[in-house]
Amino acid sequence: MSVTDIEAAGPTSRIRRRRPLEARLRHGREAVIHGVLFLCAFISIFTTLAIIATLLEETIGFFGEVSIIDFITDTKWMPGLGGGPGGLEPHFGILPLLSGTLLVAAGAAVVALPVGLLTAIFLSEYAPGWLCGIVKPVLEVLAGIPTVVLGFFALTFVSEDIIKVLFPETKIFNAASAAIVVGIMIIPMVSSLSEDAMSAVPRSLREGAYALGATKVEVALRVVVPAALSGIVASFILAISRAIGETMIVTLAAGATPNLTWNPLDSIQTMTAYIVQVSLGETPQGSLGFRTIFAVGMTLFVMTLTLNVISQYLLHRFREVYE
Repeated sequence: MSVTDIEAAGPTSRIRRRRPLEARLRHGREAVIHGVLFLCAFISIFTTLAIIATLLEETIGFFGEVSIIDFITDTKWMPGLGGGPGGLEPHFGILPLLSGTLLVAAGAAVVALPVGLLTAIFLSEYAPGWLCGIVKPVLEVLAGIPTVVLGFFALTFVSEDIIKVLFPETKIFNAASAAIVVGIMIIPMVSSLSEDAMSAVPRSLREGAYALGATKVEVALRVVVPAALSGIVASFILAISRAIGETMIVTLAAGATPNLTWNPLDSIQTMTAYIVQVSLGETPQGSLGFRTIFAVGMTLFVMTLTLNVISQYLLHRFREVYE
């Protein structure tokens, strides 16, 4: 091989030597990214498991002193914190708190589900692009309002200027005002998720319906909504789950009276409001009264987990796949 041939082959050989080094560096970067992503996923799973373990530990201790049958079936909730009111025998029936929570969630669903669905239909099928650019940011602003502000809004405006005007005998703290404002709070969740599901419906289905002579309303209600039904139902369930777990609005507006009632004009107490009440620091740690918040929290966790599992099932069971 001549000198000229060696000089010509020199750069090529150096490139070949660099390629394994670049491949190793690229593999190292990929391994670091993979490790960071795995760590983030592990932290999320570990946090969830730690929360469950904490709830289970204290809940098991609670049920070691209180019968689970009484907890489920007793119609009175008087934990007897600080000796109990007037020395009365304590009661640990979850039904009054459960009924208050479900009453607020049901009222919020009545407000949010139809309004949110109709908003989603309007944005998906009727609104021009410039109007969507206005309505969507407004909904996002509504979703970003702190719940404590919404709680004061429920207490000072909805309860005073709406509920008490329509029903003068109603107390300032009532389930109706809390339900209305919680419903307003979850409207963006229903409308946004439902609109995303409707936007995923192929344009060809709409055009086929129009070709058969369907009107815009018929296309929206008989073609688009059924095709996006799984996503719409999932948004409903997730929104109701969010309403069940709401804290500040019900704490400020619904009251602190654990009544077993289905009258929305009564003062009630939800599970989250009770947790806030006991968590103020006046209950000795390790006492039975302290453990009640974990039993209530576990009940709330099971409810929301069940709703999320149902939502995932409906999403996968009835999802339409379009190509």
